Amino acid sequence: MMKLLIPIVFALCISCSKGRTTSIPGGDATIKGADLSFLPEIEGSNIPFFDPNDVKNDMLSILKQAGCNTIRLRLWHSPADGHSGFQEVANFAARIKSTGLKIWLDIHYSDTWADPAHQTKPDKWINIDKEALKDSIYQYTYRVVSAIKPEIVQIGNEINNGFLWPSGNLSDENNQANFIELLKSGTKGARNASPSSLIMLHFAGIEGSPWFFESLIANNIDYDLVGLSFYPYYHGKDFALLSSTLSRLKKSTGKKVLIAETAYPFTLGWNDNTNNVVGQDSQLMAGYSATPSGQKEFISALIKSIKSAGGDGFCYWGGEWVAFKGSQATNGSSWENQALFDFNNKALPVLDNFRE
Repeated sequence: MMKLLIPIVFALCISCSKGRTTSIPGGDATIKGADLSFLPEIEGSNIPFFDPNDVKNDMLSILKQAGCNTIRLRLWHSPADGHSGFQEVANFAARIKSTGLKIWLDIHYSDTWADPAHQTKPDKWINIDKEALKDSIYQYTYRVVSAIKPEIVQIGNEINNGFLWPSGNLSDENNQANFIELLKSGTKGARNASPSSLIMLHFAGIEGSPWFFESLIANNIDYDLVGLSFYPYYHGKDFALLSSTLSRLKKSTGKKVLIAETAYPFTLGWNDNTNNVVGQDSQLMAGYSATPSGQKEFISALIKSIKSAGGDGFCYWGGEWVAFKGSQATNGSSWENQALFDFNNKALPVLDNFRE
């Protein structure tokens, strides 16, 4: 991997580990989250959901009753269809707050999906120079965080290779200084807009995460939470390595650490005609079957790994993404077999994990 501006030795990481004192807002010491970003679109289809007792209820109520305390929402700058755009997210966030649940705002800094392989600038920012881009990031972040006032604000999504490509693409060593400046613009906008909000930086996977976060120390990035994605079919199948990595990051950065995204299948079957991300036995983790009980046991083991590292919680991704476009849809859900609800939209046993 490339070096991020300044080589960091582990001793330096330890010396810098005492940072801003933080606490998870809202009373609960541990984040027990679910990303429900598709829910406004799904609710437009008038699909019913049922709690574990087979009683019809809205999804927010079902999750809150199960022990979930935080809802994560992605924010796209100018999405083509309006879903995950500012107005939808702001309206949904207000509704979530009215239930007493906390908000975790995931700012992608793109008009569409941002991840390690895709970090496309919003169309409106493509032709502006570096200084204008820094100002746009600051002003945009300040505006959306001021309006939503989330308990957690995530600056970029899975920024292993930087964000706002090509300007902040870490695969080009000439852009590494740019990445730091752009990242600081985002964190500054968030901090100034809502000093009580916790700022998260998010990395996909285990491999490379210590390098990434420990390299940031010398650059004085202002943030509070280390978030990792952990899907066994992408990021390895070793809970011991996950726990030791979280423990190292907690010690070396002085930040709170948690799993920002995870999921596991309750079946390898399909409920629509859209290709699923997970559909083969080889993608499973040994000892955890693609069954309702296997899904629950996987999340339970994940939580134990997080706790053993002194971690601060987890967020289940795609729990709402059922096959809401119908059984024949080829553009429906690629995740319905990893949702928190079965193919009849009844809550699965995995919801019990929110009380662990």
